[in-house]
Amino acid sequence: MSACENPQDKKAVDGQNPFMTAYNIPFEVPAFDKIELGHFKPAFEEGMKMQQQEIQKIIQNKEEATFDNTVAQLDYSGSLLTKVSNVFYNYTSSNTSDSLQGIAKELAPILSKHRDDIALNPDLFKRIKVVYEKRESLRLTTEQLRLLEKKYKSFVRGGANLNEEDQNRFREINGEMSTLTLQFGENQLAEVNNYQMILEDAADLAGLPQSVQDGAAMAATEAGHEGKWLFTLAKPSFIPFLIYSERRDLREKILKAYNHIGDNNNDNDNKKILARIANLRIERANLLGYETHSHYILEENMAVTPENVFALLEKIWVPAVKVAGKEVEALQAVIDNKGGDFKLEAWDWWYYSEKLRKEKYDLDEEMLRPYFELTKVRQGAFDVANKLYGITFEERTDLPVYHEEASAYEVKEANGDHIGLLYLDWHPRKSKRSGAWMSSYRKQSKKNGENITPIITVVCNFTRPTSDKPSLLTFDEVATLFHEFGHALHGLLSDCTYPSLSGTSVPRDFVELPSQIMENWCAEPEVLKMFAYHYKTGELIPEELLDKVEKSSHFNQGFTTVEFMSAAYLDMSYHTLKTQVEIDVPVFEQEAMDKIGLIPEIVVRYRSTYFGHIFSGGYSSGYYAYLWSEYLDADAFEAFRETDIFSRETASKFRDFVISQGGTDDPMEMYKRFRGKEPIYEPLLKRKGLL
Repeated sequence: MSACENPQDKKAVDGQNPFMTAYNIPFEVPAFDKIELGHFKPAFEEGMKMQQQEIQKIIQNKEEATFDNTVAQLDYSGSLLTKVSNVFYNYTSSNTSDSLQGIAKELAPILSKHRDDIALNPDLFKRIKVVYEKRESLRLTTEQLRLLEKKYKSFVRGGANLNEEDQNRFREINGEMSTLTLQFGENQLAEVNNYQMILEDAADLAGLPQSVQDGAAMAATEAGHEGKWLFTLAKPSFIPFLIYSERRDLREKILKAYNHIGDNNNDNDNKKILARIANLRIERANLLGYETHSHYILEENMAVTPENVFALLEKIWVPAVKVAGKEVEALQAVIDNKGGDFKLEAWDWWYYSEKLRKEKYDLDEEMLRPYFELTKVRQGAFDVANKLYGITFEERTDLPVYHEEASAYEVKEANGDHIGLLYLDWHPRKSKRSGAWMSSYRKQSKKNGENITPIITVVCNFTRPTSDKPSLLTFDEVATLFHEFGHALHGLLSDCTYPSLSGTSVPRDFVELPSQIMENWCAEPEVLKMFAYHYKTGELIPEELLDKVEKSSHFNQGFTTVEFMSAAYLDMSYHTLKTQVEIDVPVFEQEAMDKIGLIPEIVVRYRSTYFGHIFSGGYSSGYYAYLWSEYLDADAFEAFRETDIFSRETASKFRDFVISQGGTDDPMEMYKRFRGKEPIYEPLLKRKGLL
């Protein structure tokens, strides 16, 4: 389905707007089958209007400001706006269209103004401040105190203390950035969708496994190129090509195309957009009194300061580069031994590292893939959660879905109590952005004694099934599934009162802990035996193959770590700029990589022009967070290793002190309550083979 073929576009608005009333569907699932394109804008407009009325009610209250009549009411305000926003922005990520993108562009500055009207409302801030200044005497719970502090800081960080002139400029910056970040993401998606490498000669397929050839043939047929083979910039398409294609020239062609997403000097070019975003962030940070955008962002994270981020990066970077250098030597030796008269380049790395892995461990991805059938891997993740937390997952075919490829599952406690709903959506399509993520159609919270249960979604871009094979995953895709499932558990098992603290509403460098710790289980032999069955024969993955997987666990870790960390450094390079400057993006990026000593055989994981995490997502000055959380998760998993990887007691502590708590307390304090001590670096370094 192309970006302009979204079914919602083809419907005329008829009857009641489903956002304006209760959905009247089990569990109040969004009425996906009734939501039409024309419903969104009126619902947004009514939602903003209603929230402003709720804000006015708080302000006009003649009683003295209290936590309940001011702070809590503010957090619960805007329910209609949240209701429509959750559906709309999940659609623009996973089921977008030209029409939806048009609405998003139209609404971006309007919504930015609405948010600023609240954040810069002096009367509202005055009431928040009254409560904040007497917080010590209010006998608030830990969660209430956390919410109060968060609300107060959000007003200060939202410009409440600025003078009128600076507030006006603050509004202008936010309005412009809301449009630019949206445009960045749209350009990135368009670049991915527009690229096609069509092969007409079967000789060009040399080295490609039959499954890769079949997928490319099916993609070509669907795109109107019958009898040919199509490769795109979607990872399930181009990564296998880089790994297996014997055509070095074509590997170079497709990798360079990927590395130039948003950097082709066309209508989708992102260089000027990202440079403008970076400078607007500097200006906003300076207006608020921060030295850099990083200082502004990190103040709310576990890292607190850029210096602490750089200290973490340096601790891992130095040994990682050393290991990567040895990997270069090993790969060059493979090239030389095979008679290759050339120096290792970035487009050679995947191909020759796979050759080396096969040589050293008698292991390659295609040996593993038949054992990783998607539905069995999914069930494996469900079974792990069941063994840890006692929860169950039941498919609900009676509930509406937002796309025909999505499926819904009811999640229950061991005693049968309803926890929430989980939507799963696995495969690439033109209406879906690249990558993998978890989001929510409704977050968990409690109001007036009622527990409002969550509706969570996991969206991925995994290898599609072919005419004769089910969807067979690479081991990296298996890890991705477990990772996003970990995020889903964080949202599903939330047990908080206030919406803005529940689920994944935690500091950026803590949010990846529940997701990354799940990746540990998928690599355990005991867990692999739960789901790794050959899709044809039903044979359990052989012990011999498990041994090879375990022995090769440190293989290529220098590359993987350096590729990731170079992107974290690039993020920090943009966001530790102190003053606005003219940014020549390619030059800036190259200088940033030269400064850290990135070896030429490795390309930064995300070049600036398609670094959506930081220029259209929420990870600006926060991409390091994956590494920070990895240091936490490596230490946390040691708690399971010290007892049993399925220890119910340890899992219960992790659920009670980490997953269920959302952002209700300081994350390090929550972690220490679980672990009994502060985390240490050694488990991470050991796991990566960097000690």
